[in-house]
Amino acid sequence: MTTHTLELPDATLTYDVHGPLPTADGRPPLVMIGLPMDASGFTALAAHFPDRTVVTYDPRGLGRSVRADGEVDNVPAVHAGDVHAIIEAIGAGPVEMFASSGGALVALALVTAHPADVSTLVAHEPPLLTALPDAAAADRAASGYRDAYAAKGFGAGMATFIAMTSWQGEFTEEYFDAPAADPALFGLPVSDDGVRDDPLLSQRSRPVLGYRADIAALTAAPTRIVLGYGEESKGTVTERTSSALADQLGHQPVLFPSHHGGFTGPESGYPGQPEAFARTLHGVLDRIN
Repeated sequence: MTTHTLELPDATLTYDVHGPLPTADGRPPLVMIGLPMDASGFTALAAHFPDRTVVTYDPRGLGRSVRADGEVDNVPAVHAGDVHAIIEAIGAGPVEMFASSGGALVALALVTAHPADVSTLVAHEPPLLTALPDAAAADRAASGYRDAYAAKGFGAGMATFIAMTSWQGEFTEEYFDAPAADPALFGLPVSDDGVRDDPLLSQRSRPVLGYRADIAALTAAPTRIVLGYGEESKGTVTERTSSALADQLGHQPVLFPSHHGGFTGPESGYPGQPEAFARTLHGVLDRIN
């Protein structure tokens, strides 16, 4: 693995290249992105692709990448511009891409703005709340965990986030009438450390969940787009968003092993099944259009 930095006018991006460039077998690099997950979250998955050159990166303001634009919000279009710059820097596009969670929204923004950058995109559980029939209620539920974090700190915010992302089906009044999630039940801290800059739980995440996909642009792009979700995510909000977007694009989503972070190893604290996940991803990427 080699580590590189890319200087942009308003950010310094750090990215890692696992394998040779140009690639040894002539296949495009496989770029793996997340948000707010940085490159470290793909360690286990990348290890199961020894036959491919894999590129990972830290989004601006996260991990090793520094932003100098004076902003803190995570805006998919801004991150998409950064990924485009990295693809240009490695000089190996169009690339194949695996993008998870908020990173999948960044990837959709990338394909919308730069459709020639990506030949195949596997978008895993994009939290595209705007695609849901209960979009307004889902946005209200997301505001709930941000409000809990702002009022009581990490434990309360994360407990509410887990409650939201575990909820089965549409967000009804039954959801909103439920008692506040207890962080102690999840092994989370009940005390407040006073910190309010968590990229997932704070207002910094609002632009991610407010993203609207440009279906016409995605349909017109030459990119093969594959939506996927984990078998343990069935019925939850990120399965529903994945299925809704797949339906809008006229595709069937792919079922992956494990949960929302099913590609991660023990280093994540909530490991999935990275080996089985990688087998499924290999199959999707190797499938002929």
